[in-house]
Amino acid sequence: MKKTSLIPKLEIYKKEFFEILKLITQPRIISDQKKYKTLLNKYTKLEKIVSLYEEYKKKLALFKEINFILENDSDPEMKEFASTEKYKISDNLSSIEKELSNLFFALKENNTEEEEDDRNGAIVEIRSGTGGDEACLFVEDILRMYTMYFKKSSWKYKIIHAQKGGIKGYKEIILDINGKKGVYGNLKFESGVHRVQRVPETESQGRVHTSAITVAVFPKVKDIEVNINLSDIKKDTFRSSGSGGQHVNKTESAVRLTHIPSKITVECQEERSQHKNFEKAISVLRSRIYQNEKEKRLRKISVKRKSLVSTGDRSVKIRTYNYPRNRVTDHRIHKSIYNLTGFMNGNIQEMIDFLKSFEKK
Repeated sequence: MKKTSLIPKLEIYKKEFFEILKLITQPRIISDQKKYKTLLNKYTKLEKIVSLYEEYKKKLALFKEINFILENDSDPEMKEFASTEKYKISDNLSSIEKELSNLFFALKENNTEEEEDDRNGAIVEIRSGTGGDEACLFVEDILRMYTMYFKKSSWKYKIIHAQKGGIKGYKEIILDINGKKGVYGNLKFESGVHRVQRVPETESQGRVHTSAITVAVFPKVKDIEVNINLSDIKKDTFRSSGSGGQHVNKTESAVRLTHIPSKITVECQEERSQHKNFEKAISVLRSRIYQNEKEKRLRKISVKRKSLVSTGDRSVKIRTYNYPRNRVTDHRIHKSIYNLTGFMNGNIQEMIDFLKSFEKK
C-alpha cells in the first residue's frame, strides 16, 4: 500500500479536473467540436479519479484513527476490533490504489487521441515494392488476405483506387474499410514493409526469390478533425485506366488531388462520376494529412514510448512470409506462426493480438 505517496499526484489531477470543468462550459470551447470532445473525454476520466480520491482520503483518515487506537487504547476488546478493521481498511486502500493505477494508465500521453483513432474506420494503401511482377502478385495476395479478414470481422470495404500490374496483380490498391468494432485499432499494426520469400510463378529455375510490398494504414477522420483549404489543393482529371466499360475510359472521371503544402498526392478512379471520385479522394487525402501530423507528434515523444509497433513507419520491415517453410514472422515482436496457409486465408487476428499485447507492455 502506497498510502500518502499518491496524494501529490492526485492533487494535480484534482486541480486539472476543475480547470477542465471551467473550460467545457465556455462558448469558445463548445464551438470547437474537436477540442470540446477531447476535453470532455479527459474530464470523464478525471472525474472517476477525483471520485476515487475522495474515497481514498476518507479511508486514509480511518486508517489513521485505527492506528491511534491500537497505539493508545488499553481496552483489549477495542484493540481487537481496531486490529480487524485495520486489515479491512488496508485491503480497501490497496484496491483503490490498483484502480487508480489503471486510470492513470488511461491518461498517459496521447492516449485519448489514440483511443479515438482506434475506434475509427481505416484507409489501407497497398503498393508493390522490390521484385517487379512478383511484388504485384503479392499485393494481390495480401489484398485477398485482408478482404478475408474483413469478412471474418464483419467489416465492409470499398476499393477507392486500383492500378493493375504488368502481367497480373496490382501495383497499387487503396481500400476504405468500415465496421462496428475498432477497425483502425486492429489494422494500424499492418503499416510497414511486408516481405515475401517464395518461388515466383514466372521463375522457371525453381529458385526462391525475395520481394517486398508496403502497406500504409490511416485512421478515417471527419471534416472537423482536419481542415483542408481548397485553395491548397491542385485538382487534375484524367481517363480511368481501370475496368468499368466504355463510359469510364472515354470520360475524364478519374481524379488526382495534390495537397500543395504537404505535397501529398491521391488518385481515385473507381467511380464513374468525377464528383464521387473527388469525394473519395478528399477522404483519403484528409486521412493521410492527419496521419502525417500524428506521426510527427509520435516521433517527438518516441523516446518516451516503450513500443513503436504501431507508429505507421512505412520504411520499416515488419513481416516476412516464407512459403517454403509455411511460416510468417513479425520482426517487431519476434513472433512466428507456422501456418502461412491459414494466415493468408485471413486468420491474422492471432498476430494482431500479440502486437496489441506487446504495445501495452
